[in-house]
Amino acid sequence: MTRFRTALLLAGLVASAACAQSRYRPRSPTEETVLVVRNDNYLDHNIYLLVSGTRVRLGTARGLATTRFVIPERFVFGPSTLQFMADPIGGRATPVSDRVNVSPGDEIRMVIPPG
Repeated sequence: MTRFRTALLLAGLVASAACAQSRYRPRSPTEETVLVVRNDNYLDHNIYLLVSGTRVRLGTARGLATTRFVIPERFVFGPSTLQFMADPIGGRATPVSDRVNVSPGDEIRMVIPPG
């Protein structure tokens, strides 16, 4: 049953991360690249940006809520490829999204399905 939940969570992350808007345009000083996480699971999840084999913590996506995370500018310079991980607090599975092409100012949406 745990493998099924892990597969379902991973499928939700992969499907939703693919919805990133990718359009390149010069960045204005106030333009932010944002990750929006809709957590339909009751567990809170720590959200990480995976960069060169290391995890950069963006914050916590509370259970049954939608949370916005600003991705630091140093990780989005021109068109970039990003990958995210959702680590459930009190859970075992740590699914990783597919790589997503992102440009400065984009909004990436990710959905964590119910457990």
